[in-house]
Amino acid sequence: ADCNAVLKALQPVFQEQGMTETVHNWEDHGYLATYIQKNGSFANLRIYPHGLVLVDLQSYNDQTKGKEETDRLLDKVEERMKELFHGNIKRVKRLPAILRGGAIDRYWPTADGRLVEYDIDEVVYDEDSPFQNIKILHSKQFGNILILSGDVNLAESDLAYTQAIMGSGKENYAGKEVLILGGGDGGILYEIVKLKPKMVTMSNIDQMVIDGCKKYMRKTCGDVLDNLKGECYQVLIEDCIPVLKRYAKEGRMFDYVINDLTAVPISTSPEEDSTWEFLRLILDLSMKVLKQDGKYFTQGNCINLTDALTLYEEQLSRLYCPVEFSKEIVCVPSYMELY
Repeated sequence: ADCNAVLKALQPVFQEQGMTETVHNWEDHGYLATYIQKNGSFANLRIYPHGLVLVDLQSYNDQTKGKEETDRLLDKVEERMKELFHGNIKRVKRLPAILRGGAIDRYWPTADGRLVEYDIDEVVYDEDSPFQNIKILHSKQFGNILILSGDVNLAESDLAYTQAIMGSGKENYAGKEVLILGGGDGGILYEIVKLKPKMVTMSNIDQMVIDGCKKYMRKTCGDVLDNLKGECYQVLIEDCIPVLKRYAKEGRMFDYVINDLTAVPISTSPEEDSTWEFLRLILDLSMKVLKQDGKYFTQGNCINLTDALTLYEEQLSRLYCPVEFSKEIVCVPSYMELY
């Protein structure tokens, strides 16, 4: 590509905006031109010899006004490029603006590292507990979303997650003993209580998660978090590792153990040296309190993280007792990925 011709064609577009120009020319590597306005807005124009032209604009204006100005400027750049190359451009891609420094953070990475912009319009709850940062944000599509230390945990739209981690409707919980590890949003507890179990015990380390969810995630938890004890359930505000050890020592057994702990381990146990050590510890302790014909349910990971999923399956062969396992792929709405 003729980098100099591209630069000369596009210079007037920015100069017409009263922008100050600085041009850097690298032999064999094209051009970088920067354009700065008096109000602090600026543009970077990068022209590569192989034909790629990048235009990055950063607006310092009011969001609506800045978007209109940006769109007009990009329209002019696109028109000038089409004139220069007589319409012979292979591809034009215009990305939506990223809002930086806004009062509401809308950007969260998926498990496999893709950036997703949520339609967040309100910060409902934002507190730091002794263990983690707890946010509940409102999404127009997904309702309130629980985010723990930057990790999207569950939204009010995500019944599919709760149903999957309970066995997708294939299990009979009536008259059964169930242990939930984590589950601070109350979704699993709420759904299982409806199925008339003998007793559900939930162990969650963070009272503040429960307090936030019982107030702002009621479409998920109903009224089960209003009291720590009910007719067929109890909620323990404890680290689940000492709880599992205590139950194993007492010989208490469960029909189901459901691991709904956060993706990033939170524990007061000194044995937690790494995520995998933590997972192995939870798995081993869970097997010790699980009846021989019992079932253990947990979330896996994003389907794209094949290496992580394989590593997890390898842990299952290292347990002190042999186990069989199966897996299911589920679309969780607010995750915006298959899990």
